[in-house]
Formats: sequence, C-alpha cells, structure tokens
Amino acid sequence: MSMKKLLVTGSSGLIGSEVCTYFAKEGWEICGVDNNMRADFFGSGGDTRWNQQRLEADLPNFRHYELDIRDRPQVLELIETLKPDAIVHCAAQPSHDLAAKIPFKDFDTNAVGTLNLLEATRCYAPKAVFVHMSTNKVYGDSPNELPLTEQDTRWDYAQATHYGGITEQCRIDQSKHSIFGASKVAADVMVQEYGRYFDMKTCCLRGGCLTGPNHSGVELHGFLSYLVKCNLEGKHYTVFGYKGKQVRDNIHSWDVARFIHAFIQNPRQGEVYNLGGGRNNSCSILEAFSLVEKITGQKMVYDYVDQNREGDHICYISDLSKIKSHYPDWDITKSLQSIFEEICQSWTQRQIVSVR
Repeated sequence: MSMKKLLVTGSSGLIGSEVCTYFAKEGWEICGVDNNMRADFFGSGGDTRWNQQRLEADLPNFRHYELDIRDRPQVLELIETLKPDAIVHCAAQPSHDLAAKIPFKDFDTNAVGTLNLLEATRCYAPKAVFVHMSTNKVYGDSPNELPLTEQDTRWDYAQATHYGGITEQCRIDQSKHSIFGASKVAADVMVQEYGRYFDMKTCCLRGGCLTGPNHSGVELHGFLSYLVKCNLEGKHYTVFGYKGKQVRDNIHSWDVARFIHAFIQNPRQGEVYNLGGGRNNSCSILEAFSLVEKITGQKMVYDYVDQNREGDHICYISDLSKIKSHYPDWDITKSLQSIFEEICQSWTQRQIVSVR
C-alpha cells in the first residue's frame, strides 16, 4: 500500500514544519513547499533555512520543493504532478504592520497564492482535503467592541456571556483589519467558497497566537517567540499601547497539527474554526514578561509607546466550543507554562549552535 501524500506550503515556518514532522511520524509522504519568503519579508532574523535543513535531516519521507505560490503555472504543474491526498496551506505574508508597506506583495501572496492552490487542487486533486491557516485578523477590530474591564495586569471581557471568548459568529466586515487582515479575508472566503461551490473538503483555521519552539520570531511577527528572544538576549522589547495589558490566547504548533490531523481524518465542506489556546492559555504582555522572567531569571528590558498597532485586538481569546463540538477527541495538550519553557529552550539551543 502506497503512502498517503501531504503537500504543505510554508513548510519551513512554524506551523508548516510542525505539520511536516507530525504527519511524517504518522507515515505520510511529505512534500514541503517553501522559498524562504520570510527572510525577504523580515530580513535575516526571519530566515527559515535552518528549519528546512532540520526537516531534510530528520525526516526521511520529506522532500523540499523550492516554489513561490504566486507562480501560478508552477503551482498548477506541481499539484498535477503530485496529486496529494491532502494540502495544508500555511504559506503567507504574516505581518499586519509590514503589509501596509508592501500591499501588492501581501495580496499576491495571501489572496492570489491561495487561489492558485485552490484552483490547482480543484483541477488535479479534487478529492484532496484542503486546510487553510487563516487568522483571527479576518475579524478586524470588531472584537474590540465587546465591553471590557481593566484589571491589574490585563484587559478582560466585562460580561459573563463573553467569558469563553470570540466565536465564529463575530462579523468579518465593517471593521478595520490592516491590509494583511483584508488579504487574509479574501483567502478565507475563497477557501470557504471552493468548499461550498465545488463540493470540496476545505476548512479555514482562524488562528489566535500560534506559537512554539520552531518559530523564527521577529518584532513584526511572532509575539511570544520574539518576546522570549529579547529576554534571553537582553534586548529592548517595545510595547505598543493598551498599557501592555492586551491579551492573546496561545496555542502550541503541536496542538494545531493534531487538529489538522483530526480534520483530515473526518473532513467537512467550507468550514471555519477559531483555533487558539482558549482562556487557560491566555496572557497579556505584562503577564508574559512575568512568566519568562521566572523561567530565565532575567528581567525584561522594555519601553512603552502609547500608540497601539492599527486594528490591533485589545483582548482576544478564541472560543473553542465549536471546534470541540465537531471534534470532541481534540483538546489543548500544551499548557502556557510548557510553551514558554520550550521556546526558551529552543532559542538557547539556537544561540549555542550559532556560536559554534
């Protein structure tokens, strides 16, 4: 019996590499698509070649494909050749700050690149399951309209009915998204449409703060990874607005990969799910400072700018009730404490390797 074949775009990134590792251990043949655009977007700090080399060294059933998802003929040819059983689309321009400076490149990567993959799948692998890594930024700043209460170290929802967080019923339009958020909306809706219109097995995972030890975190993208790196190196970290009390729910890339596996085993058409760490894995920036300081023993060096990022969420916690109702065997397995410990260990190890 031949191996099942998985195509992963953005395979050298945080989620992509975790998905490659997870499914390789499950016995799948892994086809990783990545052209290190993260280094183009963010400079040397965002370079992911180290992760590509790790996958090639560690996974015997992994093959790397140097391909730009904006290149339509190449995308069509690749999927026609490979005819994968499933596609996990993680490649993206991920920064809302940077998107405003490169709107064409952002939209071509996030929206057009996704359309290229969807149409290639429809033409050459229509039975394949298509999982799209979307973002909670598709909601724009509409989550900020919920009544909030200010606590000592965080903002939180003022009403008990919102305690579980943001549901998939949150509106997408008539809000400020950032240019990045808007390009991801286009991709998100198109993934849904291909599911419903063409009867394809697709889903959009509207991620909260996706994190883990294999993140090449930079200031413009990779909240926890970059925060930990700054602490370990004694670098200044800049807090943008909201008194440093803005809240994110953090999910380990391993738990993301576990859900993707659950969906591929039992797929649906045109679904959307909010995927984050939930309330138990939520923290504010101030709370994150405290956590990392306890682990490393080093004080956080930071300054504060009294201007929040455009369209930034004040408090965002993913309501996981829908995802758990559809996939009751899936849950969060990595705690916030363990996530911090793994990221600290990873950055320390990378620093040791770079010194050698």
